[in-house]
Amino acid sequence: MERFVIDGRKPLSGEVKIGGSKNAALPILAATLLSESPSTIHNIPDLLDVNTMILVLQSLGVKIQKLGPGTYHIYPDSLNKSDAPYELIRKMRASFLVTGPLISRLRKAQVPLPGGCAIGSRPIDLHIKGFLHMGVQVSMSSGYVEAWADDLHGGEIYLDFPSVGATENIIMLASVVPGDTVIANAAREPEIINLAGFLTAMGARIEGAGTDTIIIHGVRRLNGCDYAIMNDRIEAGTFCVAAAITGGEVVVRGINPLVMRFVTTKLEEVGAKIENVGEDALFVSLKNRPRATDIKTMPYPGFPTDMQAQFMTLLCLTDGVSVVTETVFENRFAHVGELERMGINIKVEGRSAVVVGVEKLTGAQVTATDLRAGAALVMAGIAAEGRTEVYGISHVDRGYANLEEKLRILGASIVRVNE
Repeated sequence: MERFVIDGRKPLSGEVKIGGSKNAALPILAATLLSESPSTIHNIPDLLDVNTMILVLQSLGVKIQKLGPGTYHIYPDSLNKSDAPYELIRKMRASFLVTGPLISRLRKAQVPLPGGCAIGSRPIDLHIKGFLHMGVQVSMSSGYVEAWADDLHGGEIYLDFPSVGATENIIMLASVVPGDTVIANAAREPEIINLAGFLTAMGARIEGAGTDTIIIHGVRRLNGCDYAIMNDRIEAGTFCVAAAITGGEVVVRGINPLVMRFVTTKLEEVGAKIENVGEDALFVSLKNRPRATDIKTMPYPGFPTDMQAQFMTLLCLTDGVSVVTETVFENRFAHVGELERMGINIKVEGRSAVVVGVEKLTGAQVTATDLRAGAALVMAGIAAEGRTEVYGISHVDRGYANLEEKLRILGASIVRVNE
């Protein structure tokens, strides 16, 4: 069985280069369907989730050519199917992002209800709410969403929660429907800005991306373009935590420090030293035992739910009591049970976890239950005394490309074993 074997307590040092963003690549790949002309996309990370999205596009008839590492040429003119396959959609929630582009190109879509990590219900009702406001008719039965449209138009949409996926799906469809569409309480994540940049390069007219009100002026058609995916701020945040949890000194390169404030502010609160290195890198070090602090996950620009598990692992080693509150997903404390095998002291009460710091973690056999839980267990392993074996690492491969290789470059003792 495939697993990571980690011998911990080795301070990390050196530089690590951050790769392309999974959460930016997935909607941009879906958005290539909006045009009939080809696009060339650069900096696409080699991840299981990205490979799944590529398979989804190919299952719809799209031809895709890999030009080199991270660069793909996508030919959407061959799109000939409106029904996405269950065996692919069930693997990853973000695959539902093809729905808006399919409605735009073919005026219909049949997409199974999506799957992915078991971290909460993550309903698609906000996606559907947006579609309905633009003239789409929707039916849900037997685990499928069927959508069709004869008279697409712009609309005014208020999202009850600033859902990233719903914001992305609505922006994509609204870019090529007649009239103006306004999304109020829109998601503000940098990945939204990256998607809007891609659509704008294709000829879309979008205002306000990165704010809570986005206005899309529909155009008749979009054209393919040449575009690069932003780098992954969650991968960067994970390596910042890795530097701190091992008492190391690491330069995390290839990321805008401004989009990292959600992590760096909290790292400074626990006692880490953070320095900007030019415009695209951060220096992170922590020489003393971390101090306790509280975190509460929130939509951007708040502390991201995708960093909660990793940061909680760091808080396990503080000299005090911390409280972690999860407001985004209801099932995102699954890693706690596995961390308990390594000697942590955490009490979960509803959507909050009280973390009582311990002096050390001890290596153990643990299993990842989702992507970020897997990253947290790796963080625990590199900080723990003794050997840790992390099973279920296919979850980790969904969001981190060559994680073990990058950690080894920084001095960690981690290998991938398949036996």
